[in-house]
Amino acid sequence: MFVTDPTQAAQTIAQGYQFDSTALELGTVSVDGQVDPTAKVRIPLAMMNRHGLVAGATGTGKTKTLQLIAEQLSANGVPVVMADIKGDLSGLSRPGVSNDRITSRASQTGDDWSPTAYPVEFVSLGSQGIGVPIRATITAFGPILLSKVLGLNETQESTLGLIFHWADKNGLALLDLKDIRSVIAYLTSDEGKPELKAIGGVSTQTAGVILRALTNLEAAGGDTFFGEPELNPKDLLRLAPDGRGIITLFELGDQAANPVLFSTFLMWILADLFEFLPEVGDVDKPKLVFIFDESHLLFNGASKAFIGQVVQTVKLIRSKGVGVFFCSQLPTDIPNDVLSQLGARVQHALRAFTPDDQKALSKTVKTYPVSDVYKLDQALTSLGTGEAIVTVLSEKGAPTPVAWTVIRAPRSSMEAVAAEEITAAAKASPLYQTYGTAVDNESAYEKLAAKMLSPGESPDAPAPTPPAQAPAPTPAPVPAPAPEEPGMITEILTSQPMQSFLRNAASQAGREFSRAIFGTGRRRR
Repeated sequence: MFVTDPTQAAQTIAQGYQFDSTALELGTVSVDGQVDPTAKVRIPLAMMNRHGLVAGATGTGKTKTLQLIAEQLSANGVPVVMADIKGDLSGLSRPGVSNDRITSRASQTGDDWSPTAYPVEFVSLGSQGIGVPIRATITAFGPILLSKVLGLNETQESTLGLIFHWADKNGLALLDLKDIRSVIAYLTSDEGKPELKAIGGVSTQTAGVILRALTNLEAAGGDTFFGEPELNPKDLLRLAPDGRGIITLFELGDQAANPVLFSTFLMWILADLFEFLPEVGDVDKPKLVFIFDESHLLFNGASKAFIGQVVQTVKLIRSKGVGVFFCSQLPTDIPNDVLSQLGARVQHALRAFTPDDQKALSKTVKTYPVSDVYKLDQALTSLGTGEAIVTVLSEKGAPTPVAWTVIRAPRSSMEAVAAEEITAAAKASPLYQTYGTAVDNESAYEKLAAKMLSPGESPDAPAPTPPAQAPAPTPAPVPAPAPEEPGMITEILTSQPMQSFLRNAASQAGREFSRAIFGTGRRRR
């Protein structure tokens, strides 16, 4: 520390957090181990759409900070969407129970603590979860996000983009996994061979990789997520009858085995909101705040196209009144181009046991304003549980002074709600009437099956399975056209013109098959 009067230093820091407008209360300033209950650390509500980061090692209190932020947003009439990765955010729906630790923390932070429950909507990815089942169509999900889920490389991602383009041009709705598989099987069959020439060609090797990846996704339960009815973004923007924002909690449940699908789905929702919401500019409070827990899952192994579109979304969605908060163990988990867009920083304790940890610590220190009160490299490794180094954007958009902050205790329960109770709440929700039952409308699978009927076969006969469209774990061999030169295919698909066509949704060509910045398709209404 650089000061000898902790109380004076705390009050000086707190002056940077005194705002005229409504603000969220994070906690109080601590200097040299002394906590000043009157030195408040706050975030202006109007600046919550300037995005933020909550980071820290396991067990340092990140999740409870997210819980606290969600509570106060809801209380101020702001809906929240967040992932309940570990299941312990479900307590938001129940009032907290006072104990000695909460009483002590309330005293430290000058908080008139009282137990409070908040309006929560429990939803799950697909029909195998414990919440209201939420789905997306393949067309709406788009090729870039689907490639991320399937773990495709850039050449395979480009191929998938061509397939989406062809389906869109031919009026073939891709609603679920069997639709995209039937399209791939058709395009690589003898009958579909002429169609390949019109879109540049798709190698059977690449198609086979994509088909196998789709089969693996289906085996992991991904088939219950893709389909209809599709989530309508307006259902994430609701208020409770008392005017509080509804907190939509995505329960991980059975998707714990496929966290990449879970996190990528949340990115799809954000992209969908970008298309759905009108421009509003600067507002007194956000229309919605979106919280990505375990954000490293979103970026691990991501293609340049995917990361580029995340950066673009974060940059532009602020003007739609949406705030985005990322939560991860290390700031370095977040790409620099994304990190530079995040106005609020709530950094819980870091561990510096390895050379890599030391590098991460050094990089983290450089992202903060210079402090004349704290030596940040020491402070970041000395924080206690429920304490964080904070800086946010003031009402004027300037960074606030760095503050060692003792975080307030959440007012809702910090215990998880039983799965049976979550399921009961979900089935009682009005959303369950809309999304509870899957619908299988006519789509690419049915149209291509009808197109491939044998001569004289009745259209009312059961539709034959398209080539390589068997639901078995290993797809059937696909009748292949004449052998292609893999090198030529790769060269075409990775060429600059083709990449621009596939990835630039703002271009005229891109608009033919992509209505959104992630290559997502037109929504069926």
